[in-house]
Amino acid sequence: MTISRRELFRLVAGSTAVAAMGQMGLASAMADTSSYRAMVGVFLFGGNDAWNMVVPTDGRFSTYTSQRGSVALQQSSLVPLTGTPFGLHPSFASLKPAWDDGALSVVLNTGTLFQPLTKSLYTSQPALRPLNLMSHEDQQNQWQSQMMRSRGVNGFMGRINDRAPKVDLPPLISIAGSQLALIGDRSSPLILPSTGSIVRNGYSATSTDARVKARQLALDTFADASSFGQMTDLTGKGMSSAYAQAVAANTVISATTSVVDKYFVNPTTGVTLTSDISRQLLRAARMIEARDSLGHAKQTFFVSQGGYDTHVGQLATHTAIYADLANALAGFYNAMKALGLQNNVTAFTMSDFGRVFKGNSQAGTDHAWGSNHLVLGAALAKGKVHGRYPDMTFGGPEDSANDGRWIPSIATEEYIGAIAQWYGVSAADLPYIFPNWSTWNGGGRGPVPLFG
Repeated sequence: MTISRRELFRLVAGSTAVAAMGQMGLASAMADTSSYRAMVGVFLFGGNDAWNMVVPTDGRFSTYTSQRGSVALQQSSLVPLTGTPFGLHPSFASLKPAWDDGALSVVLNTGTLFQPLTKSLYTSQPALRPLNLMSHEDQQNQWQSQMMRSRGVNGFMGRINDRAPKVDLPPLISIAGSQLALIGDRSSPLILPSTGSIVRNGYSATSTDARVKARQLALDTFADASSFGQMTDLTGKGMSSAYAQAVAANTVISATTSVVDKYFVNPTTGVTLTSDISRQLLRAARMIEARDSLGHAKQTFFVSQGGYDTHVGQLATHTAIYADLANALAGFYNAMKALGLQNNVTAFTMSDFGRVFKGNSQAGTDHAWGSNHLVLGAALAKGKVHGRYPDMTFGGPEDSANDGRWIPSIATEEYIGAIAQWYGVSAADLPYIFPNWSTWNGGGRGPVPLFG
């Protein structure tokens, strides 16, 4: 019995040690970095209540206050998005300079959709809804796979990189563990820790211990196992490739100095940022800084932040985690400016779903659907809030229930598809990346006009 490389990869995909298997047997070459692009997906796990991340500041604010109840913000606390009738949560003050630079955009009421839905269609035809709405696991799967009526087995980032030239060190990089978004049909990610380096347990090149030396000799022999059959040879080469990738990655993430490090500081105090999201984005910035030496013409990153399942005490929780997120994104943007790559790198938020507009009795919010998202990068059309803020009437034409579970007006494909096009995905490949692309590209629908 023989087993193909693809079949073997499907058995073992997801761990750092075997991430290289998707690259085996493929020629490597120095990438052309003259048209470098990077996309950085920031997944906010738990379901971000972005109705408090982006708030109307015009005549709609009084309705916002009355409908939100226990979780409403004070209007005077909001960070104004100059030139628009919207403001950001006060903890996003560190991103105001990016807005003023024209490098921050908002996309309103976005979410998983199988097809455009009215309240009438939502109510009368459940088969047109995405599967298992308001379920954390299912909605995370749908955002990452871009498959709304079936359970995805691979993700949009992985599929983008299926069509990319291959290099020795994968340009598909997670600093948030193994995630579905990163799994392709023939590509797989490099997975980096947010702190420390990649370590080979039990290995020491300078050890004099007989057991360690014997184990290393066995691994060296296993590295060329062609005489032991296809399966053994394939596994041995995969391990050797993964070890080589770890050495290359460690050279970047463990360097004692870097141009980008000094930008990851609190903009008010100057103190070094230590949150996990800031450490992840710092590692992404370092890999971007090393793009030429790594041979990466394009790079795709997945980072994440947890803590957004805010059923209780949301206002206090948001104050802390939004500040961590905003400071990390501001540091990342400033680092890209320092590298002269602010036009070449775009970061964007994703999350399970939005939250119920009406605050609950514990000053928190429950699971809902549509939500708002932030996009960061100087290639964006300046000063734009895209899409339409929903009618805040409970039980109204945009409420899938009776407490503010808004039906999205922008599909995830229209949102992420715009970033994929900017990244360089061809028109011919978009249906492969987004299996339901035809639904969202025509008939008056299409990618959000993020870039300009």
